[in-house]
Amino acid sequence: MIKNMIINKSLDIISSMYPEYDHIKLNEIRYGLESVYLSITKVVIILFITIILGIFKEAILLLLFFNGLRMTAFGLHAKESWQCWISSIILFIGFPYLCIYAQFPNYVYYSIIILSIICFLLYAPADTKKRPLVRKNRRLKFKIFTIMISFIYIFIFFRADNIIIKNIIISSMLIESVLIHPLTYKVFHLPYKNYKDYVFSK
Repeated sequence: MIKNMIINKSLDIISSMYPEYDHIKLNEIRYGLESVYLSITKVVIILFITIILGIFKEAILLLLFFNGLRMTAFGLHAKESWQCWISSIILFIGFPYLCIYAQFPNYVYYSIIILSIICFLLYAPADTKKRPLVRKNRRLKFKIFTIMISFIYIFIFFRADNIIIKNIIISSMLIESVLIHPLTYKVFHLPYKNYKDYVFSK
């Protein structure tokens, strides 16, 4: 497979540059490379589909706004590759269509903003079993960044005249608040607050 060839070649280069890395360290790097490869492949294919469908610009904007929150609030990841594909298609092909054609009453937008902020205050950042956020000060830092980014989005929302931009901002906040909510973790049978499984000693 192309994936294995690229990853194995990358690992060969890394191990030659850093001969002190043991197999545990190299396995960690392999996992990271696999994640990067799958993410890039998925994004390229989905964006190619959006070009065909004529929603490329909206998909890119949604991806940017969503990842702005995702970088600090984190949230669950699909357990299986096919689940990741389905969710990505829904989020980055389905939601752009919704952003183009939907227009809701103001109280709907305001409700989503308020509920999202509450979710970010209560649940951000939400870690995963493979990436537990062990350090308390790190979790606090990410929570503060998430709230700051949210308020920047809200400012843009109220300043924007374009309904598509408004919908994209609201969608990104809604998606991320769902992905960090403990109920979503429960629905997908994923462990929540994984940092509690680790004992942190300064």
